[in-house]
Amino acid sequence: MKGEPTLIATMNSLLSDELTAISTYIVHAEMCEDWGYGKLHEKFQKRAIDEMKHAEMLIGRILFLEGVPIVSKLNEIHIGSDIPQQLENDRLAEVGAVKSYNDAIALAAEVKDNATRDMLIGILKDEDDHLNEIEELQGQIEQMSLAIFLVTQMS
Repeated sequence: MKGEPTLIATMNSLLSDELTAISTYIVHAEMCEDWGYGKLHEKFQKRAIDEMKHAEMLIGRILFLEGVPIVSKLNEIHIGSDIPQQLENDRLAEVGAVKSYNDAIALAAEVKDNATRDMLIGILKDEDDHLNEIEELQGQIEQMSLAIFLVTQMS
């Protein structure tokens, strides 16, 4: 089924975002593991896996629409040098993802591709959940101090 070119280009842009997020979350997860924060490692690693699933869905849908998935383009990667900076970088990325998915959902509806729209809505829900989790962690740091928070993240 031939897809609408603007929607395919938008999905390739989302794919770049997802591939960038995968790389960022894997690096952040491994940094947390190296620092002894096993619980944060698991959270970041799970988020990376979620993003991998999103990338896989986007690739599959782009191919179904007879487009070419572009997997060689990453956006600028922002690695935090400490946990608060990692969380803030991740929060900003997820805020951008939520906006991008909302825009893509509107475009899919405009071009009457409801199957793509439904898939994007599912991914958007995951991105909302990621943003909520990051903000919860930031709130915990604010409420209990960084030192106490980090003790709770050791495994």
